[in-house]
Amino acid sequence: MHKLRLTEIFFSLQGETRTVGLPTVFVRLTGCPLRCQYCDTAYAFHGGHWHELGAIVAEVKKYNTRYVTVTGGEPLAQKACLPLLSALCDEGYEVSLETSGALDVSEVDSRVVKVVDIKTPGSGEVQKNHWENMSHLLPHDQLKFVICDQGDYEWAKECLHKYKLTDSCQVLFSPSYQQLAPGLLADWILSDQLNVRMQIQLHKVLWGDVQGK
Repeated sequence: MHKLRLTEIFFSLQGETRTVGLPTVFVRLTGCPLRCQYCDTAYAFHGGHWHELGAIVAEVKKYNTRYVTVTGGEPLAQKACLPLLSALCDEGYEVSLETSGALDVSEVDSRVVKVVDIKTPGSGEVQKNHWENMSHLLPHDQLKFVICDQGDYEWAKECLHKYKLTDSCQVLFSPSYQQLAPGLLADWILSDQLNVRMQIQLHKVLWGDVQGK
């Protein structure tokens, strides 16, 4: 029986990605090998409690939604994350995985929408990017850059062109919360006519830094 260390399961509005605003169950797994300077879920680095996979699925089914997001921490740091993702897909949910981009995504169920971060220099973890993941992206997947400053923006723009990222899947640019003015990032994107989606974290607008939202 597969077991996972779980920080929390909660019901909220999706704050990011292309399903933003939709009621979603979030399954937050415990643990992360990265320490990004802007991380807003450091409480998930440690602690948590062990739960059987079936019990997690049963808890998810208590909520009336078709959307489930498995997040962390870094969910792929737990091997049992892979069967959890598949089990949720088997139940008919539209499942997304929020991952740091530092770990291999090649074995993730193809039905899952992979939301893969690319760590910018401003994150403090740029050296952790697992660039081989770019070859495992599907059209429904999404790449996310959290932009801390103009240097990050220029770096991200170079990555777009170098790896032809917008040919693989949708690319999201998000301003680092309280570090970069959203309007400034929007102006840069429009000035350079980038084929990316600008996003602001809806949950932060609604509830600020409230845990479990």
